[in-house]
Amino acid sequence: MKAIVPVSAVLLFTASPLPAQTRTVAERLGYPRDAKLLILHADDLGAAHSINAASFDALDKSVVSSASIMMPTPWVTEVAGSDRSHPDADLGLHLTLTSEWDTYRWGSVESTDKVPSLLDSAGTFPSDDDPVATKANLVEVERELRAQVERALAMGIRPTHLDSHMLALFTTPGLMATYVKVAHDYRLPFLTTRKDPFGGPPPVLAANDIPLDAVIIAGADVPRDKWKDFYLNAIAGLKPGLTEIIVHLGHDDAELQAVTVNHEPWGSAWRQRDYDVVNSAEFRKALQDNHVILVKWRDLKKLLQQSPSPSSFR
Repeated sequence: MKAIVPVSAVLLFTASPLPAQTRTVAERLGYPRDAKLLILHADDLGAAHSINAASFDALDKSVVSSASIMMPTPWVTEVAGSDRSHPDADLGLHLTLTSEWDTYRWGSVESTDKVPSLLDSAGTFPSDDDPVATKANLVEVERELRAQVERALAMGIRPTHLDSHMLALFTTPGLMATYVKVAHDYRLPFLTTRKDPFGGPPPVLAANDIPLDAVIIAGADVPRDKWKDFYLNAIAGLKPGLTEIIVHLGHDDAELQAVTVNHEPWGSAWRQRDYDVVNSAEFRKALQDNHVILVKWRDLKKLLQQSPSPSSFR
């Protein structure tokens, strides 16, 4: 999962400031121009029952405002059932081209013969993003991304947005362009900012796209005994604008320990810590004390659907 582990970084990427006269997302959503808007987002639904249970619990309590689903994963059917019984849950698609765990693997939604460049010798996605960046055929990438969206729709899931597992789709301009194209074609907002997180050229965005101002995630360098401090400091440091904090929720139980064996980063104890922090009174108080407003990707989807089709900007 090294694609999302910048060394000792709290802020993954930030956007360039907009001209003063530009109407901000906060204003378009009915908030003051200087409001601190936060999407508090849980990744990886579908990867395990433990992750599903912890994430839907947090969604039900409005502890997090959004989550996203990995369509190729073994527990996605449970997510689809939960989505139908939680119609207000803000669920996007965590577009997936990697399979990071040692003994718990998944492959493509599309037929394997149609996306061979995306798969390893065992017929599963690679463990990290390097093979995606260097070997994946972009036609096959687009084919697989569309298959994941179509599978969600066929299961009754109406996604609120798209994002990228392990940020694999951010690793080359071609992958990023494919990701943006699919999002535009399905008229969905998508995780992005105006800057490339890896220092490459900025993504080419349509006039009605809604890039975030900042994305924050706990990296492997965060001391385990300072976990809550990391998040409290992140909340205290939020700037006006639209930020997403990405968390990974789960319970440190036998199932998730087996799924994430040999991977302490993003493993079962890591996910239990994230779950405990976002459910804590201190975290809720920090949001209140810093005047943070939780918003959803569904709010951005409504703004997008009020705009002309992005095809008119190409």
